[in-house]
Amino acid sequence: MNLDHVFVCGNPVLDFAATLRARRTLQFEMFVTPDRLDAWFLESGVVDAVTPSEQADVDQATALREAIYHLVTSRRLGEEYQADALELVNSTARTPSAVPQLTPEGRRTEATPQEVLSTLARTAVELLSGPDVPLLKECGNPECTRVYIDRSRGMRRQWCGMESCGNKIKAAAYRARKKSAPAAA
Repeated sequence: MNLDHVFVCGNPVLDFAATLRARRTLQFEMFVTPDRLDAWFLESGVVDAVTPSEQADVDQATALREAIYHLVTSRRLGEEYQADALELVNSTARTPSAVPQLTPEGRRTEATPQEVLSTLARTAVELLSGPDVPLLKECGNPECTRVYIDRSRGMRRQWCGMESCGNKIKAAAYRARKKSAPAAA
């Protein structure tokens, strides 16, 4: 499985929730080590610098990620929130978050892993109570469980991303059509 972090969901919280890939099948964990978690924090653009994570931070991040995923799925499907997921997101959002600072070079945000998680929890609260809720869709690839914001014209987007899922599905459909087509004489 590719260890590259992918940011195709249209919101960092949705990309964060997608760091457990293929939830319904192989379940590939992206946060296998503290340095992978730190890499996601930096690559996502949520912060510019983070103090090094420890295993306890990874455990906290995966718990928050799962709570966010459950809340997003419940909201998308119009179901009631799980009480424990709601409590975890809200309690994490109440802790100090990452604070951007103005420097001579521009904006810079340095944080601890806990501050980054608080920022993500606050972003989840904003997302799940905001105007983008009707735009939440799950990827059409049966193996993918990413939820993304569909801002396409007519809300016709079917995949989280063309590179990650769309091309795979289209290529598989093409191969299936070629295989079932009668052989040319």
